[in-house]
Amino acid sequence: MLKRLEIVGFKSFAKKTVLDFSNATTAIVGPNGSGKSNVAEAFRFALGEQSMKSMRGKRAEDLIWGGSHSVPRANRASVGIVFDNSRREFKIDFDEVSIERAVFRDGTSEYSINGSRVRLRDIEELLAGANIGETGHHIISQGEADRILLASPRDRRAMLEDALGLKLYEFKKQEASRKLVKTEDNIAQVNSLRRELAPHLRFLESQVKKLERAEALRVELVGLAQTYFAIEDTYLAAEKQRVATEKSAAAERLAVASAELDRVADPESADRGTIERTEALRKAERDVSELSAARAALSRDMGRVEGTLAEVKRRATAVAREPYAKVPREELEALRDEVERQATGAGESVEALRAALGAIRAAITSFFARHGASRSDVFSDEEDAAMRLERERNELAEKFAAVSADLEKAESARARAREAMVALEETGREVRRRILDLAQSKAHEEGEVARHEAREYELSLLTEALERDKAEVLAVGGASVLSYTPVAHLPEEDRKTQEERKRTLERTKIRLEEAGGTGEEIRQEHKEVSEREAFLARELDDLAKSAASLRALIDDLNTELQKHFSDGLAKVNASFGEYFALMFGGGGARLTLEELESDEEEGDDELVADEADDLPKEKERPGIEIAVNLPKKKVRSLMQLSGGERALTSIALIFAMSQVNPPPFLILDETDAALDEANSRRYGDMIENLAKKSQLIVITHNRETMSRTSILYGVTMGNDGVSKLLSVKFEEAVAVAK
Repeated sequence: MLKRLEIVGFKSFAKKTVLDFSNATTAIVGPNGSGKSNVAEAFRFALGEQSMKSMRGKRAEDLIWGGSHSVPRANRASVGIVFDNSRREFKIDFDEVSIERAVFRDGTSEYSINGSRVRLRDIEELLAGANIGETGHHIISQGEADRILLASPRDRRAMLEDALGLKLYEFKKQEASRKLVKTEDNIAQVNSLRRELAPHLRFLESQVKKLERAEALRVELVGLAQTYFAIEDTYLAAEKQRVATEKSAAAERLAVASAELDRVADPESADRGTIERTEALRKAERDVSELSAARAALSRDMGRVEGTLAEVKRRATAVAREPYAKVPREELEALRDEVERQATGAGESVEALRAALGAIRAAITSFFARHGASRSDVFSDEEDAAMRLERERNELAEKFAAVSADLEKAESARARAREAMVALEETGREVRRRILDLAQSKAHEEGEVARHEAREYELSLLTEALERDKAEVLAVGGASVLSYTPVAHLPEEDRKTQEERKRTLERTKIRLEEAGGTGEEIRQEHKEVSEREAFLARELDDLAKSAASLRALIDDLNTELQKHFSDGLAKVNASFGEYFALMFGGGGARLTLEELESDEEEGDDELVADEADDLPKEKERPGIEIAVNLPKKKVRSLMQLSGGERALTSIALIFAMSQVNPPPFLILDETDAALDEANSRRYGDMIENLAKKSQLIVITHNRETMSRTSILYGVTMGNDGVSKLLSVKFEEAVAVAK
């Protein structure tokens, strides 16, 4: 299964070195310090060994070629192991598997499988499937022949489990344990999320209950609104039709009354005799009035003319008698007032004084112009005026006599007209009663029409209010409030019942508004939170089932491990006893489980640092004790064995474990160093027997051991400190020797 080993820059192998393992047994020989054990450590390094002590170093830098006087130091060291995977021992679909590890001077490592970068855990799982464990039971380094004897019972058990191929179960159990821890963390997180959601969900549920109550109110509102609107629509429509019909009838009656009143009160349609008498009376009254007024005017004019004529005659007589002209007192007082006014209003300036003097002069000139004429001219004017007034008086007297005669005739005509009107009074009373009745009927019908118009306006206001109510209820109760059909017939009830329905509808609408309306956002949020909580509940249930499944898997793995371990322990004990008796020429040895105290605390086993905190603690398992029975010698403890006896016991146990579950290869680094010649032959026999099941790589100085191998690699080191290889195949060497 092991094909070759490729070393570059690892420890003393400065240059690329390839070891071919094409035979069942390969021996690596050479002088001390030449680098033989570096080959075994190269295997450990490539297979993921993390302990620097196991590779005889303190730091990662100690594994890299450090340089010499002729060969410079390297910056990296790499080791690759190539396996034949034609039988698919490795769970990977390649006929050849190459595992390589490189280390750099900063201490970082890189791992790869067939050239692809991987994690250390990937390599460990891949190797565990091929019975190549991390305890290194298949690599016995120099000076570690009795390591298994000196190990603690728990370490010894780990080595045994590794040798029995149970590490894969451990990996599965650890993986299941990690998943269980992760699942329990997820369960805790889900429970935490549910605890966080619970108060909000309770709040939303209370809000939804309020909304449910609001929904009940909305349903009630819809029912009330549909009933109210259905009745109100029918009522308003019927009332509008009734009012329109009654208004039309009243308008027709009003038109008839108006037409009849117009016909009765129209002068053209009245009796012609009544109209003529009325007109004659009116004309007579008018003539009498006009003539009376004309005669009174003529009388006033005659008095005025006669008075004026008497004054003119008096003045003429006075002029004839007086030697000087007389000026009326009024004229003199007017002249005095004018002179005083002008003198008082004159200012101190020359222009003002001149203006005042000019005004005074004009007033005096005008006064003398009026009263300074000659007496003859005045007398002549008075005579002319008297003659004109005489003629005017005579004309007025004639007119007065004529008007007086006409007035007498008019008064006679008025008397006759009045007598005629008295004769028609009885006939006029009946007509007036008819006109009064028609006027009353017209006024009544006008009132009816006005009342119906007011009712129509009131109904229009009710219609507008109804539309507003519909809009308000629609905004609160939704579109279903208008999904109704007006009633065909109004219920036989008082109008107050419908008004009470409206008040109830208003109260319900207000209660629904106070309840928050439809609350779609709260409903949606409650739905989302409820779905989230239900999802978390399902997730929690799934996680619980997953955790139970993982616990069951861990229990099954523990059961399987215990079964395989018990069977493997029995087989190892059988083989161990045989090898021990062969090595010591008798006696016996066996592996036993240590006894644990009931109150013993959990051991100090340490897992990998990055995994220890993740795995759940499990019940401590008992370690492995070794009981030996040497022939002809009583031994109570392994510490009482000599160095050779410990080496033989270790070899017997290692070979026994390898027989039960053979590893793909086994590396023995000078495990035969403490053997004498007889035991070396027995050792060689066991190597040949073991080589039938596992590929052996033996690092030795023992000639007997060398003789049992097929290929011999010689490791030498020159002055430059670099390890070099020489190889010999015994079959070819024998052929050459012959």
